[in-house]
Amino acid sequence: MTELTVSENMVASVHYKGTLPDDGEVFDSSEGREPLSFLVGHKQMIPGFEDEIMGAKVGDKMEFTLSSDRAYGDRDDEAVMQIPREQFAQLEEEAALEVGMQLVAQMPHGPSPFTITLLSDDTVTADFNHALAGQSLTFAVEIVDLREATEDEQSHGHAHGADGQHQH
Repeated sequence: MTELTVSENMVASVHYKGTLPDDGEVFDSSEGREPLSFLVGHKQMIPGFEDEIMGAKVGDKMEFTLSSDRAYGDRDDEAVMQIPREQFAQLEEEAALEVGMQLVAQMPHGPSPFTITLLSDDTVTADFNHALAGQSLTFAVEIVDLREATEDEQSHGHAHGADGQHQH
């Protein structure tokens, strides 16, 4: 029996810690949680993450830094929008708007998270870039489990939990 390695249509379970290379700030980690399971080759992870762990075996540990083009992409100035403040009137009855606040806008293509970067009396400046866009990211990853994806998982394009059974 050949040893499984990370490859297309495998379900990989990993423990990971993501840090910013400049100051080592942790932006995401599976520490204290279940490992993250995902179906390899189905764009569930940022592109560089999958590329870097391809061919790895259970028990392998690695660390790599991804430039922004292999992570969340570069910042897009067009993703910063001015929204009339009156559109937030209902929200402002419940909470004060503040710079740095993260909200979700209901857009035609679905929910889009944004961060408020500027407030004036009339407008709210909303930045729809991913919070980590334009940044290099460092990941420390340990492969904790690998298995072949079930037919169901392959047709649905995502992992269905630890044993491949659909969670209801």
